[in-house]
Amino acid sequence: MSVSTEAKAPEAGRPVIDSPQGRMGSEGRILNVFSHGVLVIWGLMVTMPLLWAVMSAFKTDNEIFTSPWALPKTLHLDAWKRAWTTAHMSQYFLNSLIVVAGSLAGTMLLGAMAAYVLARFEFPGNRLIYFLFIGGMSFPVILALVPLFFVMKNMQLLNTYPGLILVYIAYSLPFTVFFLTGFFRTLPTEVAEAALIDGASHTRTFFQVMLPMAKPGLISVGIFNFLGQWNQYLLPTVLNVGDEHKRLLPQGLVALAASQQYKGDWSGLFAGLVMAMLPVLGAYIVFQRQVQAGLTAGSLK
Repeated sequence: MSVSTEAKAPEAGRPVIDSPQGRMGSEGRILNVFSHGVLVIWGLMVTMPLLWAVMSAFKTDNEIFTSPWALPKTLHLDAWKRAWTTAHMSQYFLNSLIVVAGSLAGTMLLGAMAAYVLARFEFPGNRLIYFLFIGGMSFPVILALVPLFFVMKNMQLLNTYPGLILVYIAYSLPFTVFFLTGFFRTLPTEVAEAALIDGASHTRTFFQVMLPMAKPGLISVGIFNFLGQWNQYLLPTVLNVGDEHKRLLPQGLVALAASQQYKGDWSGLFAGLVMAMLPVLGAYIVFQRQVQAGLTAGSLK
């Protein structure tokens, strides 16, 4: 007697029940389409103003008002020249480079050293110091502007590059220590112990062993600090008001926008805006992979 291997058809009138896998697959596809749609809309909302600003920087003032959404008929580079020379963007750009380079170097060095000690060594007051750094992240900058102004005035650091650098370091350290403390805790302790057994000091172990291993985290927090310090406007406005030639780039852009009134060099203003945006955009494009690796390193541990 032979046994039939053919699948039997469902009986008439009997409902066909979908499998859980099928329902989950359809829900996943719907969720995937919805999430991708939201990301596309969000991407357009972010990129369109930037593209419009770049496009306007190559137009004349007449083209900006008559055809704001049209592509420029010809690429006009006069606005870039005027913004760089007449509006003193070159001087403001150099000032920002000096201040941000000094503050970023100091922030990364001091923040990495403090985070390494808090993450690797147990001593009385360890957690208290760590929570004080975290508390600094929640302290609004605007509440400290008046006392900070008088402190800097008494120390004769107003309208100086060192004064701005010190203030930038102070306000960037809490986030840097918080971020790098968690990152140093994810690094293997065996490597540091092996270096100490081989006779390396704690200083040498930190700079030659642990710091290179923390490169993804350092680049990630460095990018965030660079963004915050490069775009900082409130602190230099309060602490850097005496000399017009020592203005930073955000101050220069605001001064250029305020001088426009009803008749102004709008194409030059857009050119200056793009100049201020290019270093930030370039830094993120160059270190994009390192930023992503630093942000996910803790979760992959």
